[in-house]
Formats: sequence, C-alpha cells, structure tokens
Amino acid sequence: MDLIGGPFSVIESDPGVFTALTRKLGVKNLSVVEVFDIEPWATDHLQPHGLIFCFHWRKDIHRPAEFENPEQVWFANQLSDDACATHAILNVLLNCPTVNLGHELQQFRDETKEMSPVMKGLAVTNSTHIRNVHNSLARQADLRGSLNAIATTTLSAQKAKAKEQQQSLKKRHAATPSKSKLHMKTKPKTKPVDSADSAEEEEAFHFIGYVPAFGKVWELDGLKPGPLEVGELALANNTTGWMDVARPAIRMKMAKYGGGTDAGNIQFSLLALVDGTYEKANDEWEYWRRERRSIERRLDDTDGNWKAKVDQEFLLKVSEHAFTLPDAPGRMFLQAGSHRLLRDAEILSSSPDTLLGQWETAVREAVRTKIDVEEEIKKAGDDWTDHIKRTHDYEPFVVDYIKCLCRDGFLEALLDIAKSPNQNNGSITAGKAKKPKMTLPDDQIDKEDSHNADDDE
Repeated sequence: MDLIGGPFSVIESDPGVFTALTRKLGVKNLSVVEVFDIEPWATDHLQPHGLIFCFHWRKDIHRPAEFENPEQVWFANQLSDDACATHAILNVLLNCPTVNLGHELQQFRDETKEMSPVMKGLAVTNSTHIRNVHNSLARQADLRGSLNAIATTTLSAQKAKAKEQQQSLKKRHAATPSKSKLHMKTKPKTKPVDSADSAEEEEAFHFIGYVPAFGKVWELDGLKPGPLEVGELALANNTTGWMDVARPAIRMKMAKYGGGTDAGNIQFSLLALVDGTYEKANDEWEYWRRERRSIERRLDDTDGNWKAKVDQEFLLKVSEHAFTLPDAPGRMFLQAGSHRLLRDAEILSSSPDTLLGQWETAVREAVRTKIDVEEEIKKAGDDWTDHIKRTHDYEPFVVDYIKCLCRDGFLEALLDIAKSPNQNNGSITAGKAKKPKMTLPDDQIDKEDSHNADDDE
C-alpha cells in the first residue's frame, strides 16, 4: 500500500486516557477531567485552559463555506478519521501560552505555525511521535481494525478506479448516436440513497475544542475549514471569565446535537483541560507541611513550653499522621514557593499566642489536603490498571487456550454443552453432553492394563 505515515486507531473518550495522552506527548502538569455541567458552579473552580466537547456527529449542512483564518490561532484540519481526539487536544493545547508543552510539542508548534490548516493537519498525521503516542492508548483489536480499514479503503479505491476506466473504455467503443438522439433530453439518473449507509455514516462521535486565545474565544473543529470565533473577551490579555463567553455556544451545540434521547441516553460529554490535579493537591499539602515547620521553628525560639498549650491528642496522633505520605515529599510544582516566602516573613513577626492557633489550622489543612493527594494517587493507579487491561493483547492467549482445549478433547464437549437445549435462565445442563475423550500415552495405557490384570487376579 502506498501510504503516508500510518493509521490512527480509535481511542476511548475517557479522562484518564486523555490525561495519559497529554503526558505522553510531553505536556507537564496538566490533567483532563470530566465536567458534568457547564454552569459556573461546576466550571469556575476548575479554571480550565480549554474544553474538549465530544458529541454524536452528523453532517452539518448549514455550516458556512468560508472561514476567516486568523494567522495567530494554531489550527489543523483533521485528515485522519480516527484522530479527532488528538486533533482536538492539539488544537487547544497549542493555543495555550501558559501550558508547558514540553520539548517535542513546542518544537512541533514552532515548525508548523506558518503553515495552512491543511498542511498542519498533514504534519499531525505524519508525525511519528504523535501517532505512536495516540496508538499506544488504543486496544490491540482497534489497532488491527485500523489497518484493516486502510487496506479495505485502498482496495475499494483501486476497484473503483478500474471500474471507471472500464466504463470509459466502453463509452469510447460505443456507436455514435444518431442526430435525432442528440436533441433528446433525458433526466439524469439519480443513485438511490441507502438508508442503512446513511445511518452508519451518522453513527460517529466527534471531538471539537474551545479555547481562549488572542482576546477571543474560538471553536476549533478539525472538520471545518478554519477556527470559528465564538466571542470576544472583556480584556484581550486576560482569559478570566472566558467560560461565560463559551457557555452559550456550548449550550447551542448541545441543543443542536441532542441533549439526550427518549431512552435517556446522553449524546455528548465535556472534558476540561486543567492544571495537574495531583501536582495541585501535592503543592497545597506541601504548603501546609512547610507552614507547620516554620511555625514550630518560631515557637521553639519564643516559647519552649508551647507543646503543653495545645491539644495533646491532636498533637501526638493527628500531627504526625497528617505530614507523612507514601511518596517522598518535598517538591513544589506550581507557584506555592513564592507564596511560602511571603508567609514565612509574616510568621517571624507574629506573636506566640497567634501562632498556636495557626499551628492547629496548619495541621487540620494538612489532613484535608493529604486525603486529596491520596485520592489522586489511587486514581492514577486505577487509570494505569485500566490502561494495562485495555492495551494488553489477549488474542494470543485465547487462540492458544482454544488450541489446548481442542488438543485435549474438551472443545467438542464444551460446544455440545453450549448448544444444549436444556438451559434455564442461562444455566446449562451438562448431563446429556458427551463425555470428553481423553487420549492417554502408550506407556500410560500399558500401566493401566497391568494394573487391571493385577486386580483380576
């Protein structure tokens, strides 16, 4: 097959999968979380860098044919059917100046920023790094399916081309029509639309992005010619409150593509790209750990008997437990370091009586933030377990298992049990099934014969 690059496989629309995708691409301190509502109470505390909207796609006949293509906005057209998730994430990430993209993506952005949307899409499709990361999160069956789809498409295109050449050759050898027939007007034949094919064409999910950039909010749909302006921000250099601009557009998109069916099925999902949830929780816990240490150092200098003035149970049990984690602490990921310096200066000028209450506050906050950190660690472990289960290739095991059943004579019996009509609510009556035929080696048969002869004597 004459292919450029390789296929993109289908990946699941899951926050854990998308977080792993961004981390493997080299993006640092970023997580993808699911948003269950677009109201301010559900989104404002997240402070998202951008949104990924997944919806049940159908052909949009009302979309404008022409788009203004602002040169500043990084936008790539989607040229691979199953790469819409990666395209949506890249279209959002590469327009976020505050996100640490890592070396690979930053270099990719710099090399493609002057390209047209089509050429950027081709660059994404041909990027070995992006394609390998994308496919590393897919199931093995989906990887084989993507290769099979490309083979089928290629063969179909070759057959269509050969058929077209054959029809063209037949027209050349056809007799020249008479003059009377030249003046006859015939209605063009219309090919009937197969409803099943149309339904299958509509059965697809698509990902688009929403991102604030360059004083405006943009809708980035890789299937459209260019970025679509959603609205303007109050301040060109400040993205605060950009969700208020994007919210009406997302509501319209939900209404257009269906907020649910009669059966109550949700037809879309919304994901937010936010600061790393583990890094954020660990940063807050580390802040309060250093808060306690600074306060204790100050109290030791001013009041050597300060431990007798606090709750002893609170001091002995909770304090030590609140400041220990399975992983070695000490690293501060975000901007808490500068805040810590200012706070340490305040502690040096505080009175001992004030510091006692602040010490207890630090312990309580450390308990709360430690729970958040432990939850993030558990969630990361669960996501990794799901990743292993999803990407492991079970086919060799299944094939070898069936071969073993066939070799040992169990397969036929199991098939008879499965076909047995005596089934009650899924239970299988195996009494009438054929007993498996066991084949013993010759030396074992000789031992059995000698043993039977001894019994007869």
